[in-house]
Amino acid sequence: MNTKIKLAAGAVLAAAAVAATPASAQVAGIATSSPEAVIVRAQARITAYQQIEQQYAAQIAQIRTLRQEMATLQQTLDTNKDGQLSQQEATANKSAVDQLQAKEQTVAQTTQPIVLAQTYAIEQLINDYANVQQQVVNDKKIQIMLTPDAIQWAPDSVNVTDALVAVINKRMPSVQITPPAGWRPRQESLATQQTVAQILVGVAQQQAAAAQQSQQPQQQQPTGR
Repeated sequence: MNTKIKLAAGAVLAAAAVAATPASAQVAGIATSSPEAVIVRAQARITAYQQIEQQYAAQIAQIRTLRQEMATLQQTLDTNKDGQLSQQEATANKSAVDQLQAKEQTVAQTTQPIVLAQTYAIEQLINDYANVQQQVVNDKKIQIMLTPDAIQWAPDSVNVTDALVAVINKRMPSVQITPPAGWRPRQESLATQQTVAQILVGVAQQQAAAAQQSQQPQQQQPTGR
């Protein structure tokens, strides 16, 4: 069977990555999952990202500060408060534009080693993903493996992400976060890193929205006499 990894992005993949899927049903024939959905939930990826956050804590704090400063500068430039920066507004305050560009460049330079470490961790998981997938294919006697966005409807039991996560956790319980000298990531690894980042941002936004909603006081229902 062809076990070549197909990397796909999109909201459907994000949903597949964060949602727990039933693992009890035996899947035969057609199954769904995606490398991104598995990698984002792999314990090795989670641990690696935690280690990277600790190692680059100062840089991450600097990036947050710079982005806050950039947001303030953008508000200063947006004199008509329409949320967009026109050429006229940029020309009127060239000093602020120069500062904004300098901060953007600093953010890009500071982010680069962090992204490189994340991509290196992910590439190690990608390198073994074909073996992970083949093991699940063999165990569950799968004949066709599709990404979730290729199916309009299917029962939950066809999603084998849980099984793939279990196998990848067993095969690769940890990965390295320090690339060797001269290492350059493959394009598919960079694409997966970007998709994982999008998924994690989406999860964080959902959690923040849920937390904000839970803090809102519930409207008191009128009581009858």
